[in-house]
Amino acid sequence: LPDTRRNHGEKLIHGENFSNEPGKLAILHYRVHFDSPGKYYVWVRAYSTGTEDNGIHVGLNGEWPESGQRWQTTKKRKWHWECRQRTKEQHGGVLMQLFLEIPKAGEHEIQFSMREDGFEFDKFVFAKDRDYRPEGTGPEVMVKQGKKPNAFPAPPKKVVARQPDGDGSVQISGEKRTWHRITLTLDGPFAAESDTEPNPFTDRRMEVVFRQGDESFTVPGFFAADGNAGESSASSGTKWRAHFAPNREGKWQYEIQFRGGKNAALDEGEFETLKPWHGKSGEFTVEKSDKNGRDFRAHGRLQYVGERYLKFAGSGGYFLKAGPDAPETFLAYSDFSGTRANNPGKGPLKSWQPHIQDWNEGDPAWQNGKGKGIIGALNYLAGKGVNAFSFLTYNAGGDGDNIWPFIDRNKKFHYDCSKLDQWEIVFDHAKKKGLYLHFKLQETEIDDMRGHKPKDKRNAPTSLDAGKLGPERKLYLRELVARFGHHLALNWNIGEENTQSPEEVVAMAEYLRALDPYDHHIVIHTYPDQQDRVYSNLIGDKSPLTGASLQNPWHRTHERTLQWINESAKTGRQWVVANDEQNPADLGVPPDPGYQGFDGKAVPKENKGRPYDLHDIRRNNLWGNLMAGGAGVEYYFGYRLPQNDLVCEDFRSRDKSWDFCRIALDFFRTNKIPFWDMSSANQLVGNAKNENGKPWCLGNQDKGLYVVYVPNEQAVDLSKLGTVQKAIDPVSGRDVSADHEGERAIWIAP
Repeated sequence: LPDTRRNHGEKLIHGENFSNEPGKLAILHYRVHFDSPGKYYVWVRAYSTGTEDNGIHVGLNGEWPESGQRWQTTKKRKWHWECRQRTKEQHGGVLMQLFLEIPKAGEHEIQFSMREDGFEFDKFVFAKDRDYRPEGTGPEVMVKQGKKPNAFPAPPKKVVARQPDGDGSVQISGEKRTWHRITLTLDGPFAAESDTEPNPFTDRRMEVVFRQGDESFTVPGFFAADGNAGESSASSGTKWRAHFAPNREGKWQYEIQFRGGKNAALDEGEFETLKPWHGKSGEFTVEKSDKNGRDFRAHGRLQYVGERYLKFAGSGGYFLKAGPDAPETFLAYSDFSGTRANNPGKGPLKSWQPHIQDWNEGDPAWQNGKGKGIIGALNYLAGKGVNAFSFLTYNAGGDGDNIWPFIDRNKKFHYDCSKLDQWEIVFDHAKKKGLYLHFKLQETEIDDMRGHKPKDKRNAPTSLDAGKLGPERKLYLRELVARFGHHLALNWNIGEENTQSPEEVVAMAEYLRALDPYDHHIVIHTYPDQQDRVYSNLIGDKSPLTGASLQNPWHRTHERTLQWINESAKTGRQWVVANDEQNPADLGVPPDPGYQGFDGKAVPKENKGRPYDLHDIRRNNLWGNLMAGGAGVEYYFGYRLPQNDLVCEDFRSRDKSWDFCRIALDFFRTNKIPFWDMSSANQLVGNAKNENGKPWCLGNQDKGLYVVYVPNEQAVDLSKLGTVQKAIDPVSGRDVSADHEGERAIWIAP
């Protein structure tokens, strides 16, 4: 067929290059004998070269039942077997949902019809066994009657049509203002994502030095296909890029370094300089940012400054965070190119359908309206007043098994330019909405070959270099820093429930620190029962880490936050300590009472611990972290509750909890409380043992500045501390300055 629509940028013509209605275009007929009636799953061996040639319809005896419509694949550029049906919710297809009901034994006519032009298929298999999976070229064809025709000759090996190399011209795009993304695009050597000799990801090293006076940034570049891959789905081209976020106004100079050789991108050394691209230089002028409000471009880059809080390099303000830690599979989104669920029963793809209503005209989207659900989810979070969210960027072989930046799950040296461009659209919108990016680089199931306990062993073939700092891990870090490191507010989390050795963690963190031109915050997350062992080997000058991402039982947040603030301070290198996961793991932060019939109580299994609710989380996690001098919280959703960590796509499930977070953040912001200049002083309010259920105090005794949090109805004598400037009800946010009893947060100053 002509294949006139190969990507989303080319025109869709119903009835010519596309038909969502089966039986209308390019129908093929096959006579097939069935020995018995029943339900048969339809497996097709297919080859797809892009996002617009990966679907067909299957019919029976002149009919086109719904169960046979919209066979779908997301795999590209290789022959493979698939049995998936595209649905409104799952554009990548639902595994084992494509089937035909054969009414009786005997001969039947099987039809295939075109959905998208350019689709290629070689063989189909009908299987009754749901667990059957064809391999290779599949089973031999069996002839019931007549003579088997000769096979068509094997097609020539598919190769990407080579195009001329670029002429070395350079384009500078984006708003040329401080803290804004400015993109340098080089018209460089032609390459394709799947190339191996040379591989554009490993064997080409592009770096751009941006310089102004005594300030310079060496920014890693990346292969960008045609420069519009997020929209076009292109997998080849001559565009190479570097993103830069300048910290100063005025004239900036740039110089491109472009080298080639085996693994040139991964290793230091003397590699060949590639002309005419190497040495290109120029300049541009940067003006002051014109942004305000939540937009991080109004405040500048968040930096670790050796204190308990990150600090904005532009405005000089300090940062407290609150937002969702779940779902960890935030990026497992059906509207992203090349994204599929390897285990859909456990980790399905998301449509983010509940948040399409939150998308606004003028917001970004891609490929004829894709992306509205995930963009709407960010709009909702920003609208609730929270300022952070969390996501895995790689989980192949993990719980979700549905996120990887590669062109295919196991192609670790070949990255998907289209998918990663679409991730950048989402992250860029988050920046503008004032949402901090928590990059979780890996999860416990795939960080190495160890289990939960140090002596445990496991088989994790998807682990990058089996946990070591090797070529897979180096390239993964380089691609993430190159494509996303320009964002202003983020942290790199070495791993969720990390089990790598201290040596492996340090090697990874040191490589990341050397690679990242902006020196972003680096943290690590581990099991609650391993914190003492893991963190003690990493604090101080033992590693480049600058903070901890704590997981602990919901009622131990204050205690654990204080512990790692104090332990790190003793080393002379203060950590930034956030609470990012609340145990028990099956419960976490519960949904609002009434959501999908939920009664509001999180009840531990076998009565191991008392039931709790969103108010317990508010008191003990949110205020527990903040009043210990912590950097803030992210909320985890347990796997036994609605909208859990793997399947959540409705943030409204915790709507009231976001209100509580906003009230807490606003209390510190609107009262201009200098929390960065205060520390835990619980002994001043009769709580020298730092216990739950008693008042907590954050204070600066030299300046007479205090915040006191009273968790219940008890009366507290604050007369010795100073004058109450403001007191609020942490549930409603209303002013209760005149009250002397009840739960409240109190600001005291001379």
